[in-house]
Amino acid sequence: GGAGTEACLQVNVYAPADAKKEDKLPVLVWIHGGGNPIDWPFDHWIHQVPQVVIVSVYYRVDAFGFLAHPEFASDSTLGDMNTGIQDQTEALRWVQKNIAAFGGDPDQVTIDGQSAGASSVEIHLVAPQQEGLFHQAIAQSVYRTPLPTPEQQEPLFNFFAETAGCGLSNLAETMACLRNASVYSLAHAQDASSYVAESPVRCSVSGSSSSAFKAWRPVLDGKIISQRPTASILAGNIHAVPLLVGATSNESLSSGTNLSSSLKSFFPLLSTEDLTEFNAAEIMGDAWSTHTDTYMYRYNTPNPEDASGLVEHAAEIWMMFKGVVTGTNGTAVFYPQSAADEAFVEELIAYWLSFVRSGSPNTFKLARAPEWPLYRQSTGQRMVLTEGTTTETGSAVETIPSAEVERCAFVATKADAEQA
Repeated sequence: GGAGTEACLQVNVYAPADAKKEDKLPVLVWIHGGGNPIDWPFDHWIHQVPQVVIVSVYYRVDAFGFLAHPEFASDSTLGDMNTGIQDQTEALRWVQKNIAAFGGDPDQVTIDGQSAGASSVEIHLVAPQQEGLFHQAIAQSVYRTPLPTPEQQEPLFNFFAETAGCGLSNLAETMACLRNASVYSLAHAQDASSYVAESPVRCSVSGSSSSAFKAWRPVLDGKIISQRPTASILAGNIHAVPLLVGATSNESLSSGTNLSSSLKSFFPLLSTEDLTEFNAAEIMGDAWSTHTDTYMYRYNTPNPEDASGLVEHAAEIWMMFKGVVTGTNGTAVFYPQSAADEAFVEELIAYWLSFVRSGSPNTFKLARAPEWPLYRQSTGQRMVLTEGTTTETGSAVETIPSAEVERCAFVATKADAEQA
């Protein structure tokens, strides 16, 4: 099992060596993002704070996790939608049933994810059937993605099936063919559909119409996801658990990017007028509305391996996992960290696991680290996480600029067009 295999529904459990069932330690469940082909090592987290249990989960991704067709809704024998999310849910159920054997407390579970993993956290926060499976949440750089309908994803399904040699007129026969297809055929179809997803050319194959939605992602299935997350959040239809949420300083920046074309490709239902407004507002980040006690942050330390010098998406991952960069088929590259890096890692882990243990990043923070204020709309304060020296923190509290608040409010008004 593990990365690169279909038999991937496994979990990694990190626990103190002397943990006992009666310890009832708080539990962190990590949901990896789309850029994490293997899972990250949490050994140093447990070494620093041996009062928690950490579980990292594998789940099906891309076509294996998010293959969708309209007929799945009326006949589940044909297939299931959002199976990647269902895998995560099953992992949370496994934690409820089994984590006590590792010294963990099933009544103190925090879910955490970064990028696509944070999008999964967002979905779990608004999915009604997740009640009781977790009690706190951390969302790092939510990957704000449109959630299309199964009908909008049908052309991509047809492309995948035809490329795998299963482009049959009868859906039952198509699914039977896909289930019996060789690994090579499925891998080829997956690679081809991934290429289509990155291409500006609309996905179009014989017998199917062109589709603006070109990537495998969760869909609005009416069961697991009955309402798009932004609409649920704005309506207050959420699991009101303590939340720690934030993003990097330059979250959406990349050189040579045309914002209008990128937004139109990613959110195809945005109108030309919408795009003009987005440019005027200089939208560069994700929107999040809070309806519960929340701690917010802006991560402001670049990955030293990134030549741009910007604090880009996933910069905090390099730091939190001690310079590990994951590769395919279970490989990993370790980059050395400076003494200042290591001191900053300790500060971040202390904040994160303090939240896991107590619902507040302050209870067990390092003595040198500043007090992290609770987010209130009236004050708009958040922590700016910045590397300092080996003895002094670089982190500080800031008030969110009014222009950024206005941009977030503007993005929320476009949620229907974004389908997010």
